[in-house]
Amino acid sequence: MPPDSGAQSNEPGYPRELEGGASLRDGTIVRIRPIRPDDDVKLIEFSRRLSPETVYRRFFRSLPALPLEWARHFANVDYRDRLALVAETDDPAAALIAVARYEAVPEHEAVKEVALLVEDRWQGHGLGGTLLDRLLDAAAARGIHEFQADVLAGNRRMLDLLLRRT
Repeated sequence: MPPDSGAQSNEPGYPRELEGGASLRDGTIVRIRPIRPDDDVKLIEFSRRLSPETVYRRFFRSLPALPLEWARHFANVDYRDRLALVAETDDPAAALIAVARYEAVPEHEAVKEVALLVEDRWQGHGLGGTLLDRLLDAAAARGIHEFQADVLAGNRRMLDLLLRRT
């Protein structure tokens, strides 16, 4: 796996214990780590590689690319009430290939909304389930156990994944 390239990973509160490799169904190893503020540009690049269908299933709208203000919001978390884990390849560019996150539901502070987004060519390899499991484990370690997810009725992959985790 590539060495950690982000200075922010040394900031107080950054949960280094959540960093690590994961083996996918086909044996490919990916790196999973908490998101960092400097990932905002990588999130935009990641969003540009997604199919329109994948974007719509996650954001319920068409987007040519993630707006910068959204990317900044998504990349800046407190690692407790808002947490995101990213998966990246081991190539020198360390491109983001998936993101799993939770954050508070405004009307129910104890409930966290969970969301997952996997680049199209990495779907079907077990990455979504691996990321979701790691995210839920991290949440449990922080005393968080109640989740909700907004999922389109036609998004069978995500619905099946969530059903297997309940």
